[in-house]
Amino acid sequence: MRAIAVGAFRADPALVEIPKPEPEAGEVRVRIEYAALNPSDWQAAQGSPDDGPAPRVFPVVVGVDFAGRVDMIGSGENRFRVGDQVFGRVARPNAAGSGTYCDYVSVPQDSAITVVPPGLPLRAAAALPSAGMAAAQILEIAVFRGHETLLVIGAAGGVGSYLTQLASARDIRVIAAVRGHEHTRMTELGATVTIDITDRPLEAAVRENCPDGVDALVDLVSTTPDSFAGHAALVRGGGIALTTRGIASGAALPPGVTGIDFRLEPTPVLLDVLAAGAAEGVLRVPVDIELPLEKAPQALDRNRTGGARGKTVIVL
Repeated sequence: MRAIAVGAFRADPALVEIPKPEPEAGEVRVRIEYAALNPSDWQAAQGSPDDGPAPRVFPVVVGVDFAGRVDMIGSGENRFRVGDQVFGRVARPNAAGSGTYCDYVSVPQDSAITVVPPGLPLRAAAALPSAGMAAAQILEIAVFRGHETLLVIGAAGGVGSYLTQLASARDIRVIAAVRGHEHTRMTELGATVTIDITDRPLEAAVRENCPDGVDALVDLVSTTPDSFAGHAALVRGGGIALTTRGIASGAALPPGVTGIDFRLEPTPVLLDVLAAGAAEGVLRVPVDIELPLEKAPQALDRNRTGGARGKTVIVL
């Protein structure tokens, strides 16, 4: 089967041919029709031997999000049937053939995979898992009660677009920090204020709208503790500063500000909730661009430079 994979640590992703996976007991094999790009995809592709205790088996297929149809069932009891339209998220790939930028993937039937509801296109379903679940779980962690202010750094990307919608639905005042002219789109997603950080300093713009600071920060962009701490300085005492990059513990945060390193915990139940919202039109799925599989390496490289607008979907 076709796959976008890396053959060694820090190697460039490339189109290769690898064997089609066979589902083991309790697994389903999915014929993938769409995969979605996440920043974690290129970060994983640039991994090193120091990334964790689990050894990698090369070639490692890139990607975690998918949507398609079940084409084979492993032995034992199973909640799916051949032909079911499904979508989900695989565990971070560390073994040959375990990613989603490929024609087929085998996953445990009790993992983060579920049936696509009527009315939700597979293309949209593929763009939901990682970004949608992250946004929903971030809101739960932040323990918002409504009417607070939330500053989102990198709000125009996949997680930020979902987070803006979900927060706005809870009467949370979202201040969306983006790169470029995104005012109209972010307003449509529910942002109260949109700040183009290429046009004016972030701190001045935030203080203009929230002189005493925001109640919470979700930083989807910063890659160093210092840059995260700089953004956290805009949070009032007693507030929360959350990062998706695992750098909160090393940041010198302002007194009274709680730092959180977010870690996604995928569940099929959460997928069902998000899919229902998208199928009913309550949650918009922000697909920015569709690309064929052979263009995925270029898409990964472009995503690495930042400035994402919604989700990139790969067509198999």
